[in-house]
Amino acid sequence: MASIDRSRLAGLLAAEEQKFHQEHPTSFALYQRARRSLHGGVPMLWMMRWAGSFPVFVKEAKGARFTDVDGRSYLDFCLGDTGAMTGHAPQAAVQAIADQAARGITLMLPTEDAIWVGEELQRRFGLPYWQFTLTATDANRFAIRMARHVTRRPYVLVFNYCYHGSVDETFITLDDDGQASARPGNLGPGVDPVETTRVIEFNDLQALEHALQDGQVACVLAEPVMTNIGIIHPDPGYHTALRALTRKYGTLLIIDETHTICAGPGGYTAAHGLQPDMLTLGKPLASGLPAATYGFTQAVADAFSARLKLDEADVGGIGGTLAGNALSLAAMKATLHHVLTQSMYDRAMPLADRFAAGVQSMIDEFALPWIVKRLGIRVEYWFRQQAPRNGGQANAAVDSELDRYMHLYALNRGILLTPFHNMALIAPDTSASDVDYHSEVFRSAVVSLLGSSAAR
Repeated sequence: MASIDRSRLAGLLAAEEQKFHQEHPTSFALYQRARRSLHGGVPMLWMMRWAGSFPVFVKEAKGARFTDVDGRSYLDFCLGDTGAMTGHAPQAAVQAIADQAARGITLMLPTEDAIWVGEELQRRFGLPYWQFTLTATDANRFAIRMARHVTRRPYVLVFNYCYHGSVDETFITLDDDGQASARPGNLGPGVDPVETTRVIEFNDLQALEHALQDGQVACVLAEPVMTNIGIIHPDPGYHTALRALTRKYGTLLIIDETHTICAGPGGYTAAHGLQPDMLTLGKPLASGLPAATYGFTQAVADAFSARLKLDEADVGGIGGTLAGNALSLAAMKATLHHVLTQSMYDRAMPLADRFAAGVQSMIDEFALPWIVKRLGIRVEYWFRQQAPRNGGQANAAVDSELDRYMHLYALNRGILLTPFHNMALIAPDTSASDVDYHSEVFRSAVVSLLGSSAAR
């Protein structure tokens, strides 16, 4: 098997950093200016973690491409880490947004669009009742609050190295001894998540039953396939067992489809016949405009309503003045009606196959100890030989230096991948030639890493 010379990698990374700096003078100037008013020189601090030594500043974006302020064009396989999975500025959504903006943006009153969206979400996901928020974080936060209110139980259960936005209860991990602790980087929590949350490894049914059996867990919050630590598929039968155990112990099951909507128009839930008590979804739902939703069963609705006083409905930590606004709902309707359609997935799925096959062919050609994972129109490669079954195994495989090199090498050649892991999404406007260009760049990066050994 081919191996990576770490000293060679360090030298290559330094050369790519120099190339990036030389080719982005305007972005660098804006970054220097931004540091005088924006913390870290960026509007959100995590934007500092891109592969370059400063972020690329964007001038405009359309479809599967964007242009930076230095006039350089990029293929966008990041797509806002799913937020722009619809492609940038899809025409149907842009028109709906413009039309609604001219008629009013936010009113604290419903529009007919809300009914259309609720009915469409019913059709796609099978849950009868829906509410709207601005982010998937809020959708998850409100679903957790509903679950606690209905069950009168204190704990949430999540999976190690899960990601559900910035929900306080989810920043918890297992240490080397298997004990729960706050996840590194959990800044200033109001309450130690150990006090609110139980955490286990994905695909561990014995641990799941042990965590639920005392009847203190209000809900399990789960992506149906883990994604943010890399794509980790459930073992065969895992979801059937998860559903059976949650029902056995009276625990509500919340499925977070915010990333796994890449699996199809009804997410992994519709594709695999899941039966959650609650479901959350955000990011691409309004073609990049802030919008999210959470849905729930008749049983949850009845139990919640039985314990809700109408004159207290605005003080319970569920809602927001701008949530469910007219502009977001117009964008959601246009996106669901015209963009996130079955025909879009039918076109994009073969391109995801093509992307995965292109990367796999290079792995095979150079006998690399790497793998490719796929979920719908989401594809990524890993620097390990076997697919991990849980977040702990996935985190142990992280190679930050190699990650950064592959990202920066691609960025310097006009390809943007998702930061923090090697993930690509296929947009409605992505073409076969776009995918093939990524394969070419990937192969070139591998050859540069292996040097003379690549010719053997």
